Amino acid sequence: MECTKCTKSTRRTEEEKANLTKRLNVIEGQVRGINQMIADDRYCDDVLIQIAAVNKSLQTLGNIILENHMRMCVIRDIKNDNLDIIDEVMKLIKKLQ
Repeated sequence: MECTKCTKSTRRTEEEKANLTKRLNVIEGQVRGINQMIADDRYCDDVLIQIAAVNKSLQTLGNIILENHMRMCVIRDIKNDNLDIIDEVMKLIKKLQ
């Protein structure tokens, strides 16, 4: 039996990929900055503020991907009578909270 979940993929435009990659690069830079703050013995409050900023950046990225998923993948699956996608989306939303 073939694993249908193993073959799922999402085609993104080059513009979408560039936008997501740009956001990920910013997040990566933020995390490197936190690492440097720890190495420099920066005050806990300053480090925690940067951690909150990274969390917000990741949450925003997740919301962008979820919105695109709903606009493209979910609509496509519903049109193809795959209503199981609704359960999948509900699980995703719970994970993002």
